[in-house]
Amino acid sequence: MFMGYSLGEIGSIFAMQAFAGLILFSVFVLMALGLAIIFGQMGVINMAHGEFMILGAYMTFLTSHLFQTYAPQAFAGYFFVAMLVAFVASGAIGLAVEWLLIKRLYKRPLDTLLATWGLSLIMQQAFRSIFGAREVGVQLPDWMMGSLQVTDTIEVQINGLFVMTLTLMITAVVALLLFRSRWGLQVRAVVANRVMADAAGIDTRRIDRLTFGLGCGIAGIAGSAFTMIGSTSPTAGQAYIVDTFLVVVFGGAQSLLGTIASAFTISQSQSTLEFFLTGSMAKVTTLLIVIGLLMLRPQGLFVLKVRK
Repeated sequence: MFMGYSLGEIGSIFAMQAFAGLILFSVFVLMALGLAIIFGQMGVINMAHGEFMILGAYMTFLTSHLFQTYAPQAFAGYFFVAMLVAFVASGAIGLAVEWLLIKRLYKRPLDTLLATWGLSLIMQQAFRSIFGAREVGVQLPDWMMGSLQVTDTIEVQINGLFVMTLTLMITAVVALLLFRSRWGLQVRAVVANRVMADAAGIDTRRIDRLTFGLGCGIAGIAGSAFTMIGSTSPTAGQAYIVDTFLVVVFGGAQSLLGTIASAFTISQSQSTLEFFLTGSMAKVTTLLIVIGLLMLRPQGLFVLKVRK
């Protein structure tokens, strides 16, 4: 696998692929954060999570187009507005979905799987009808273009650095919400023991709705980040949903730290292997490694103690 490369070239390859893996890690974390919160607290298998990400990507595309048309002088800062629009749009639809559909299917995980899979098909067709079947791309501001030369053989993309910074900020905000806010205390109480939390006066239905909305909103922000590394199409979310579930299960469904560690491990393995193998073989190899580790530790890398 390493034949034909000098030691210096191998070092440069690993450095470049490690940075590419960090960009993939950023998207995985943003996707998995929302999914881990929803699945860890509510036990809901949201197969439409990838479509909420693509909703955020389309909102970013629309915001970009509006700024180009009506406010070109402010185009340099449109992306920050686009992230807010993506979060609000995905979160609002997530709240509506929980109220109209998910709340009727609690404690029925297979039913939630089928219902959200059907929802994903509906959202894909809606995207296809509204935006068309062809892929669309987002024009980035000039300050996000180009790369920084680290060494003679290693350079890093500026938009990749922005995505990683964004991921760190979102992760920090989610951690503060979960561990330093009244809502986060109530969420952790519901995760630990839903019956006792309900008996203590916590409105568990309201917490579930807000949690589902927040998880979908974070997926919308992941969609904004996704527009920097790939083109947007109605079915693009399906390419990430399996990897995202893999991240959540491998890290431990109720652990924020486990989600981050799992996303880093899987993204780095996949990015490095893709350079030396085909994309399909890299995914298969990564999946086999994760399956092997889950056989040794089926509860995931990190697990919270909860009372059933």
